[in-house]
Amino acid sequence: MAAVRDAVDAGELAAPVPAEAPLSGFGVGEYGTPVALRLAARERRPAAEVAKTIAGRLVGRPGLRDVRVTGPGFLTITVEEPGALAAGVIAAGASYGRVEGTVLEGGWPDRPRTFDNPGFSVRYAYARAAAVQRRAEDLGIPLGDPRFLQEPREGVLLALLAELPSRVEQAVRERDAVPLERHLERVADAYHRVFEQCSALPAGDEKPGAVHAARRTLAEAVRIALTNALNMIGESPRERI
Repeated sequence: MAAVRDAVDAGELAAPVPAEAPLSGFGVGEYGTPVALRLAARERRPAAEVAKTIAGRLVGRPGLRDVRVTGPGFLTITVEEPGALAAGVIAAGASYGRVEGTVLEGGWPDRPRTFDNPGFSVRYAYARAAAVQRRAEDLGIPLGDPRFLQEPREGVLLALLAELPSRVEQAVRERDAVPLERHLERVADAYHRVFEQCSALPAGDEKPGAVHAARRTLAEAVRIALTNALNMIGESPRERI
């Protein structure tokens, strides 16, 4: 929202600065936001024009590779280092994807404890991410540089993590846990694929390397994000199911 705030301060936009910009992930390091579409009505200007104003404030900012306006006023942003999102989640800690003091009524049944139950998938994803931290600690694998997260599956997961705060905002605004629950199910599905096909732990006689350390960082970001989001719907995550 810094770009919108700067545009307002410079007199380029007049609408109140929203608390958050809705964000959706498209793939590895590419995100989109309809924030200009939301501001256009208050500005009484075409959304594409508002989007160009915001894009002008984003171009050249550190960490951004490209900013472009698509469709009727959609902003598409490509970041230099997609993996940096994982480090950002860890740095934000308990505040990432969470509105303090807000608990939404929702959740899934405890059973069956199979993948037929979306709630089990979410809880098991948390347990797997927590297990990675324990085992990596035992093996002396540190949290590593997320720039080594290069697999497409990892990019999909990062995009979903980036979208989480927007889904929390939607759930709080609508007073309905369902948008958040559905998104957590997508995060869990993506993490199970990463866990099974992009291992954070070395196999057999393999030596731990930079990729393993980066994947430990990703697992920790998932653990934090799921902790916060589950707390938002009144659940305390369990490390063992």
